[in-house]
Amino acid sequence: MLKNNFIILLIVLIFSQTSFVNSKEKFLSLKKSKVNVRYRPSFDSPVKYIYKKKDFPIKLIDKKENFRRIIDHKKNSGWIHVSQLKKINSVIVLEDKIMFKKSIIFSKPIAKIKKGRLLVVQKCENDWCKVVTEGFKGWVDKSDLWGAVN
Repeated sequence: MLKNNFIILLIVLIFSQTSFVNSKEKFLSLKKSKVNVRYRPSFDSPVKYIYKKKDFPIKLIDKKENFRRIIDHKKNSGWIHVSQLKKINSVIVLEDKIMFKKSIIFSKPIAKIKKGRLLVVQKCENDWCKVVTEGFKGWVDKSDLWGAVN
């Protein structure tokens, strides 16, 4: 009886650890400035829509051979070939925010970042991320960002 309980406990622990590891969201970015999103994981499948923004962040939700099923911040989903994706961290701003010169709110404001803006993340510390966007480089707080902020 004790042996059976131990085996059941061991199995439960193994599966719970596996599900915990798989529950972590994985974000990727688009490698090119024009990427086709397809209905199914095949080059024979018709194009559903086209992304036209390099470094655009997407969330990985499934894999099949060399295709990845993705979803974006507006809940659009489809299949993209793995050759069109890269692991760079980027985010979309969900609410207007201020970019600062340093990672403190009392620092000099550099720019007002509008909702929907694409930011490439260089590094994050505590509640702040150092980001780059067209013509600007500075720090923003992590709140209201969609994408990889680790």
